[in-house]
Amino acid sequence: MKNVLIINAHQFYEGISSGSLNQTLVETIKADMEQRGHTVQLTDIEQGYDIEAEVQKHVWADLIILQSPVYWFGTPWIYKKYVDEVFTAGLTDQRLLVDDGRTREDPSKQYGTGGKMQGKQYMLSLTWNAPEEAFGNDQQVLFAGKTVDDVFVSNSANYKFCGAEVLPSFSSFNVIKQADVQGDLAKLREHLAAVL
Repeated sequence: MKNVLIINAHQFYEGISSGSLNQTLVETIKADMEQRGHTVQLTDIEQGYDIEAEVQKHVWADLIILQSPVYWFGTPWIYKKYVDEVFTAGLTDQRLLVDDGRTREDPSKQYGTGGKMQGKQYMLSLTWNAPEEAFGNDQQVLFAGKTVDDVFVSNSANYKFCGAEVLPSFSSFNVIKQADVQGDLAKLREHLAAVL
C-alpha cells in the first residue's frame, strides 16, 4: 500500500481552458489508486494551499503525480510558484533535501545527490494541444526528436534533485483539435498499471 499525492496544476483561462479534462484525469487517477488500496491526498493549486501542509504531504507521499495542462510548453505559472515555495521550505528545514549533494571533503559526490526523497516516485500526467506525432520524431521541426520526458526534464529534475525516482510520463495529446477523452482514460489506466 502506498501514500499517493496528486497535484492538480490546472489554471483556468476563460474560453480556452476550463479544467474539466484535467479534473477528470485527477478523478481517474484517484479512483485507480484507491482501487489498488492506496491512500490518496489531493492538492488543487488553483484553490490555494498551505506551504507547510504541502511539505508534509511530500514527506508523507510514496508517489507524487502531477496532473497539468501544458501552456506554452510548460506547466502553468502557478505550479512554478508552488514548487518554489514548497521545495524552498523543504530545503530550509531539510525535510525534502539537505543540500545539493557536493562536499569539499569528498569531491566525488555529485551535484543533485543531497535529496531526502529516496524511495519516492514522481510521475507527470499532461494534457497537450500538440499531437502525439510531434514527439520522438526527428522529422518534426519543433521538438526535433525529443520525447515528452525530454521536453519536461526541467520539471522532473526538481524531484530527481531531491532523490525521487522519475517515472515515465503520461500524455493526452491533441486535446483541443481532436479530443478522445474515453480513449485517453483507457490509456491512462493502462499506463498506471504498467509503470506502477
